[in-house]
Amino acid sequence: MDSQNADQFLVEQIRQGDQNAWRQLIERYEGRLTAYARTRTASLADAEDLVQETFVGFVQSLKYFDSNRTLETYLFTILRYKLCDQLRARKIVPLNPPADADDWWDRIVPGTTETPSGIAVDAEVRDSFETALAALLRRLIHDMRDRGAFGDLEVIELIFYKGMRNLDVANLLDIDQKAVAGIKYRAIQRLQKYIAERDDAKPLSETEADTTVAKVWRDHRLTCLKRGTLGSYLLDVLEDPWRGYTQFHLDVVACPMCLANLEDLRVDESEDRPRNTDSIFATSIGFLSRASGG
Repeated sequence: MDSQNADQFLVEQIRQGDQNAWRQLIERYEGRLTAYARTRTASLADAEDLVQETFVGFVQSLKYFDSNRTLETYLFTILRYKLCDQLRARKIVPLNPPADADDWWDRIVPGTTETPSGIAVDAEVRDSFETALAALLRRLIHDMRDRGAFGDLEVIELIFYKGMRNLDVANLLDIDQKAVAGIKYRAIQRLQKYIAERDDAKPLSETEADTTVAKVWRDHRLTCLKRGTLGSYLLDVLEDPWRGYTQFHLDVVACPMCLANLEDLRVDESEDRPRNTDSIFATSIGFLSRASGG
């Protein structure tokens, strides 16, 4: 069973009030969520409190969870809300992440009036075009990977996922700006071709190419790395070109969720941090009973 199917199975069991499934879900995600929160809070205790609130927030909004969205993305999104709420309440500035680590990601934190339940409702009523676009973008990305065009993928990832300008991408990767523009143009043209093959699709406008594609890419985490890939990278057994691309995604794109996953795997390997599973489980189990009607 792959990761997403395993998550869906756990969620269905949790909806029926299965306490063992709830504990498994906490064990599965507690480490990576804590690793993310720890880089943005003053202490491990603060990070653990935020993660505990994240799981409570998830179970409270369980009936709204859309399985078309990955569970990991949903949990990270709730955590970001909790982190922002904490910072606003304390009127403090978050710890500075590594240079250029994830400014682009944190810039799209939703407004203060939204809630975890609101996230799910928005996802539920999201325009079907975005869901279709995600599938077409995956096709584009897989095509680049299959052709070994990882250089092209790096360019469009910086443009669409990180929101960089052509000139900045050219300077960062030390390539000609015209080459960057050409890669972007060909990617959009290929995407338009995929869209044209669908009976219910419409061509992307120039604005949609720069905004909708970026949003869908981020929301669906189209180039985020599997934990198995990160584990192989950590063990230094991942071969090129995947090794080079993985290093690029971690060091250049600085994807915050993949960095959190990597840190969690390092902790698993060293076993130098006790897990907070029991505390989270004990705190949230009452909410599970109410959410499942038990």
